[in-house]
Amino acid sequence: MARLLGTLRCSQPVARFQRSCGLFLAGDEGGGDPAEGPRDRGACNGAGALRCLAGAGRAPPGGVRSGRGPQSCTQKYIVKNYFYYYLFKFSAALGEEIFYITFLPFTYWNIDHSVSRRMIIVWSIVMYIGQVSKDILKWPRPLSPPVVKLEMRTNAEYGMPSTHAMAATAISFSFFIATTNQYKYPFELGLVAAFVFSTLVCLSRLYTGMHTVLDVIGGALISAVLLMLLYPAWDAIDHLLLTSPFCPLFSIVVPLVLCYNYPKLDYYSPTRGDTTTILGAAAGATVGFWLNNRYAAPAYTSKSFQPGFPLVTSTMVLVLARFFVGILVVLLTRWVMKSVVLGLLGYRYKFPIRDLEAQRRLEVEVPYKFVTYSSVGFTATVIVPLLHELLGLM
Repeated sequence: MARLLGTLRCSQPVARFQRSCGLFLAGDEGGGDPAEGPRDRGACNGAGALRCLAGAGRAPPGGVRSGRGPQSCTQKYIVKNYFYYYLFKFSAALGEEIFYITFLPFTYWNIDHSVSRRMIIVWSIVMYIGQVSKDILKWPRPLSPPVVKLEMRTNAEYGMPSTHAMAATAISFSFFIATTNQYKYPFELGLVAAFVFSTLVCLSRLYTGMHTVLDVIGGALISAVLLMLLYPAWDAIDHLLLTSPFCPLFSIVVPLVLCYNYPKLDYYSPTRGDTTTILGAAAGATVGFWLNNRYAAPAYTSKSFQPGFPLVTSTMVLVLARFFVGILVVLLTRWVMKSVVLGLLGYRYKFPIRDLEAQRRLEVEVPYKFVTYSSVGFTATVIVPLLHELLGLM
């Protein structure tokens, strides 16, 4: 067992998977078993990765692509199968902010409030545990060489567990479980869709060279266990968050305490900022849920979108109108709040707003991210529905 775990934790299986999908380090596309490079040559994570600048270069299709990786060495790679390249690049984006900020509000505006609430609560809990686990375990990401690194921002983080795998498993299966009893569609279809979604995201983390096989398996298993533990308490938690007079205070104070007491590292890692973003968005959305229930805010009809039934043209137009109006307001809120909050913090702590080092300080990063994204969550659940009602889109 120890030998198997050691194999799953090393870089060679990742490199072999990349090769089988047509992704090679330049000059290494001839085949053969990938050899693990020395640690002082490889693309590491953590403090070592942060001592280097990271960027990405692009080349015409079919040519040699390059990325500037850690240790100031330019990593060039060759793509021989562009189907897998674009499939897994797209799948990796399903675990990024762009997906969360579009899909989660979409479910609230067009599918079902209760489904959205459950997904957001599960997502925030699972992601917090995953992010903290990374900085406690401190397991390195795959080495390059032999692995091709297609992303550089997350290379400064530790690897175990894969939070992409955790989020994909939590969101897809919580959506499946929450909708299976409310909508009439084949159980097998929902199960396969959830499995395919989570599997694509998991495989994308191997293809992009960001995680070992053990990171991905561990992330998916941890998420599955947490989902099983949370499922029996779903209704109780949902009722408490909607009806308790202490919900707004709890939803703001507890995430802020967790963010300010995030595990400290001896270097800067984006995990604290990402965690604050997630908890802030969930806090704002939860306060919005409570307010909507407390003051009987306008509710969307639960039949506005019915899986398994053909959507008529008028319903399609309504769904798209809700989404585009809502996402425009959400993105505008995000842009305005980022500028305002950062400006106020810059004035308070005497630093120029373009000073990235200052933005990484605890007293700046936590309020900056938390206030910005709690405003986003609140806007998506309170302001946008009111706007929809005003425009006749309910």
